[in-house]
Amino acid sequence: MATPLSDSPLSPLKTIAVVGLGTMGAGITEVLARAGREVVGIDISEAATAKALSALEASTARAVERGRLTEQERADVLGRVRTATELTAAADADLVIEVAPESYEIKQQIFRELDSVVRPGAILATGTNALSVTRLAADSAHPERVLGLHFFNPAQAMKLVEVVSSVLTAPQAVAAVTDLALELGKEPVAVGDRPGFVADGLLFGYLNQAAAMYEARYASREDIDAAMRLGCGLPMGPLALLDLIGVDTARTVLEAMYAESRDRLHAPAPILKQLSEAGLTGRKAGRGFYTYEAPGSAVVVRDALTPPEGGALTAGRPVRSVGVAGSGTMASGIAEVFAKAGYEVVLAARSAEKAQTARARIGKSLARSVDKGRLTAEAAAQTLDRITATGSYDDFSDVDLAVEAVAEDLAVKQQLFATLDKVCKPGAVLATTTSSLPVVACARATSRPQDVIGMHFFNPAPAMKLVEVVRTVLTAEDVHATVREVCGRIRKHAVDCGDRAGFIVNALLFPYLNNAIKMVQEHYATLDDIDAAMKLGGGYPMGPFELLDVVGLDVSLAIEKVLHREFRDPGLAPAPLLEHLVAAGCLGRKTGRGFREYARR
Repeated sequence: MATPLSDSPLSPLKTIAVVGLGTMGAGITEVLARAGREVVGIDISEAATAKALSALEASTARAVERGRLTEQERADVLGRVRTATELTAAADADLVIEVAPESYEIKQQIFRELDSVVRPGAILATGTNALSVTRLAADSAHPERVLGLHFFNPAQAMKLVEVVSSVLTAPQAVAAVTDLALELGKEPVAVGDRPGFVADGLLFGYLNQAAAMYEARYASREDIDAAMRLGCGLPMGPLALLDLIGVDTARTVLEAMYAESRDRLHAPAPILKQLSEAGLTGRKAGRGFYTYEAPGSAVVVRDALTPPEGGALTAGRPVRSVGVAGSGTMASGIAEVFAKAGYEVVLAARSAEKAQTARARIGKSLARSVDKGRLTAEAAAQTLDRITATGSYDDFSDVDLAVEAVAEDLAVKQQLFATLDKVCKPGAVLATTTSSLPVVACARATSRPQDVIGMHFFNPAPAMKLVEVVRTVLTAEDVHATVREVCGRIRKHAVDCGDRAGFIVNALLFPYLNNAIKMVQEHYATLDDIDAAMKLGGGYPMGPFELLDVVGLDVSLAIEKVLHREFRDPGLAPAPLLEHLVAAGCLGRKTGRGFREYARR
């Protein structure tokens, strides 16, 4: 006997039923109606359907105000939508998209009822982002017509749609919904059935680690969120995003991911359970990691955890001149930042020639700023005049702050700090820009560990606003206050963190990158699909493989190893594929080949 989808190619998907008219269901309804589809919106009560229609009317009215729709087009859109409270209304649908709560019981009940309602050739799609599509399909009378169609919130704006196949899904069904996604103006990405799929599979592990970092009191919620926004260019910090998604929803997704992977990185952080069970589920409840003006509001208000206004209680030390040790891109960028802020800068390298080369690099950078109208020629000349290049660290004898920006090698840094200890005056603050090495190891190379602190700038230093300020257990309070004050003067956003591997940004970023590599290694998805998923579904400025090739695979591997060594978590072990590429000399853009190949310059 022929199965419903095996007789002939499917007809176009013209009439579509959406089951579940919450925020996501209402958004999908609007997307479909605006693309010319007849839509039947179904929910359990007339109050729910009325609320969805009201949201559709308000959204399309805003579109008219902004010139994106005409009044006639709006009327046509609204005319293509009808609502119902019974699943029998889906009888004539070519496609049914289920967007009910994330519960097997609820979704399976819907699919069982739909089996007896829809016509034989209809496709049934689940909008789940956490549950097994295969398990839902297996419970259906016709599993070959069941697949996943995962939109992202808000559906009207987000371009990504994950098309999820189970081992039972008919290829015709996949082709039909993929064509539909393209006609809707979306970017479909084909993925297999595993919890979280691509985008959420990578995103929720990262969010979970951020929650655990906050729970451990390693950094404040404000500093964690600011670090990821400013250090990685993300549209939202992880804790604010958890509040937007819903803490309870995130916990459900992570539970499903952990059940599949048994990876500790997916085991929900206990704070997610505590907040969920207390009803503090995020914006929708008016309180989650942050407190909001009202339930459903995006406006954060002060609460007991909000940092006090007015700055540090401890006064910092006066800083008039700064020494920068190193001659690479980071050293010259940091020297430029300090000189622009009015500090006298001594730029010291292992030789006078290297120091002069670094100063010349700063001159070119300032000239580009002049060309772009960001700086006057006079200001650029004054900035460069404040920088003295030298081949001797002895010239740091009178600086108030010495910033080390040499090679990321502990022995090299310790040797330099021993030198700084001898040449710098008493009371000078000594800072390291390390991104992965223990700051306290640099401090112990001196006779004044209380004066040593981490100042982790991000590359390129003139453009990136973030500085991670890293205190050791030995750092003096006034040294910390000094660096915070200096960050304010050089117009950087300082975040506080303790002296452990990765600090905030790298500790959250690199496990996410490592998990992306594992997806490719396991042939779950392609490089292009994963990069597209994170840019379109997560709002990331670069996909993970684009970023890895820019950072350098050797640098990435070194950081992964440091994190694995520090936390001893098996899930942090570097992906073998990354190790193999580094061993083969494929280090990214700098060698012309990493995860992708690049034209030689």
